[in-house]
Amino acid sequence: MKIFALFNWIYFTVIIFISLGLMIIFFYKLPKPYSRKLSAKIIKFATFISTEVKGEEDLDTQLFLLNHQSDLDIFIMEYISSKDLAWVAKKELFDIPFFGLALKLPKDIAVERESKMALLSLIKDASRVLEKKRTITMFPEGTRSTKGKMLPFKSGAKIIADKYKLKVCERAEKSFWDTLQNTYSSADHSFIESLDATTQRSYLKMAKSKIEKNCKIAKNRPFQLYLPGHENF
Repeated sequence: MKIFALFNWIYFTVIIFISLGLMIIFFYKLPKPYSRKLSAKIIKFATFISTEVKGEEDLDTQLFLLNHQSDLDIFIMEYISSKDLAWVAKKELFDIPFFGLALKLPKDIAVERESKMALLSLIKDASRVLEKKRTITMFPEGTRSTKGKMLPFKSGAKIIADKYKLKVCERAEKSFWDTLQNTYSSADHSFIESLDATTQRSYLKMAKSKIEKNCKIAKNRPFQLYLPGHENF
C-alpha cells in the first residue's frame, strides 16, 4: 500500500508540474484565462478525476470562498468555472521557483500573513482585480484543513466583501487527498450557492455552516458541484 501511495503521489505531482509548465509557456500565446483552463483540463483528464456539475454557474459572482484540503482544489475550481479567477495566496508561494511564476504571471493576490499591512494590501489588490472583471477566489480558513473539520475563517474575506459589496459564492468539497491511504482520490462532493453581501450580513457564518455540512457527504461518489438554484443540503 505504501508503494501504491508513493506512486500515486509521484504521478499526480508530475502531471501537475507538466500542466503548470504548459500554462506558463502558453500564458502570452492564448487569451486570458485560457492557459490556466488548459492546465486545469490536462490535470483533470490525466488524473482520471470524475466530475459532475449540476446547475449553471452564476456569472455575476465576484468572490468565491472554498474550503482547502489538497493541491487539486485549485485546478478543479479552474476547470469547473468559466471565469477569470484571481487567487489569494500567501506571499511565500509567489517566491517558489517555477510554481510562483504560475501565480505571478496572472497577477494574483499575494498576502503577507505576518505583516500589519496585509489587510490594507489585500483591499488594494482586490480593487485592482475587480476593475479587470476578475473573480476573487480564496480559502477563508487561511490554510488547509486536514482533519475533516473547518478551521476558523480569517477576517480578509468579510472585509473585502463588505468593502466592495461583493456577490459571494461558497464551495464545499470532500478532500481529494485520502489521509488514511495517503493517496489522491476522486470520490468527492462539492457545493456552491450565491450569497449577496449587500443584503445578507451573516453570509460568512452561513457559508461556513453549509460548507461544513456538505463536507460530511459520504465518499465513493463522483465529484459533484452544486451551483446556485440547486440546493441539495
